[in-house]
Amino acid sequence: MRNHTKQYINGEWVESASGETIEVINPANGEAFGRIAKGNAEDVDKAVEAAHSVYLEFRHTPVEERREMLDRIVKEYENRKEDLIEAITDELGSPLEMSEKTHYQAGINHFTAARDALDTFEFEEQRGDHLVVKEGIGVSGLITPWNFPTNQTSLKLAAAFAAGSPVVMKPSEETPFAAIILAEIFEAAGVPKGVFNLVNGDGEGVGNPLSEHPKVRMMSFTGSGSTGSKIMEKASRDFKNVSLELGGKSPLIILDDADVEEAAKIAVKKVVHNTGQVCTAGTRTLVPESMKEAFLEAAKKEMEQVKVGDPRKEGTAVGPLVSRKQFDTVQSYIEKGAEEGATLFHGGTGQPEGLDKGFFVKPTIFSDVENDMVIAQEEIFGPVMSVITYKGLDEAIDIANDTKYGLAGYVYGEDMETLKDVARRIEAGTVEINGAGGRKDLPFGGYKQSGIGREWGDYGIEEFLEVKAIKGYFK
Repeated sequence: MRNHTKQYINGEWVESASGETIEVINPANGEAFGRIAKGNAEDVDKAVEAAHSVYLEFRHTPVEERREMLDRIVKEYENRKEDLIEAITDELGSPLEMSEKTHYQAGINHFTAARDALDTFEFEEQRGDHLVVKEGIGVSGLITPWNFPTNQTSLKLAAAFAAGSPVVMKPSEETPFAAIILAEIFEAAGVPKGVFNLVNGDGEGVGNPLSEHPKVRMMSFTGSGSTGSKIMEKASRDFKNVSLELGGKSPLIILDDADVEEAAKIAVKKVVHNTGQVCTAGTRTLVPESMKEAFLEAAKKEMEQVKVGDPRKEGTAVGPLVSRKQFDTVQSYIEKGAEEGATLFHGGTGQPEGLDKGFFVKPTIFSDVENDMVIAQEEIFGPVMSVITYKGLDEAIDIANDTKYGLAGYVYGEDMETLKDVARRIEAGTVEINGAGGRKDLPFGGYKQSGIGREWGDYGIEEFLEVKAIKGYFK
């Protein structure tokens, strides 16, 4: 049993003011494997005061000092590799290989990207006799989700540290242990007291008072649209800056010149990755009418090869969903798809054979999906593919953009000019052509109801800065 029932405030592990705790469940077996503090407004206030007491000093630290601090963090992060992999596998149910190659690696990528960005980032610019200065915004509140316990935390933390803004972080109470290890990493790396503060707890006890605190200058949140709206409302009362990375219902447009089997491989990967618990998951698969039957057969064949099971067993590609609540949500969407008239082509409700413990689900394919159906419009956050057919490219793009979201989009085919044209016409913050990998310094964020602001690399640093004009500085 992991017991971490203290908060990390002002460089020390201290007792939580509430004295209450929260059990953390291993989603692979549905059993409690750990306990954390259930923080409250008093904990938040102490953490904010600690950050507020150092924000002016940290804001004005030389860039080289912040770069060296990020270097030390990277080294300590590498030292804790096995601990992070174990924690993520336990709390998220991520297969060991994915815990290493995706989750662990994403975290280190963000710290190195922020460090590298400082090599060329311009914090000051002369314009005539005047000076434009970018400086740390001040105390920043970070609320991070459960689906990527190192990725979503590290990208915010690295950017804030690079900008010179101290933080108070509330990780998800469902996947808190990776964040606790990060606190230990920062302590070992010599992050100054008050620059990083960790308050564990739930949204009501910690998230709300953090969003409302008058000394918090900026709120950065990743999660659901409904929670993001509440945070934005609370932050607006004293005009805090906000950065929101919210939901998605991303389209994957397969062109008529695509190799069907290769397209099916990419489409299935975009749906089952991280058990479908990905805000950028390509869950709306758009295929030409003439390709429908061939694609469905290829996708079914590909999905049948996806091994769902114990995240600690070799060869497992898909683990459980994070919680009973998420399991029930995904089951209800699969039921809804059948009720709406979509054809259940593969998978369905219930648990895979032999997996009666934990929150495992069947990777599922729906065909004959209309874009106005609930399963095509709402974020399911599970491995459920909706296959939608189109007659021509204009119709495909209309379908792709007919959503309140705009986080990501995908296009797959042979003709590069057509691929480029489609990519430009999709309304999304990130569009990927033919499964191309990315760089860790590319901007990430969404159009429409997928969020406000951008993260990653130098774009992420900008979110934690204020801009000041000093007139007559050079006279």
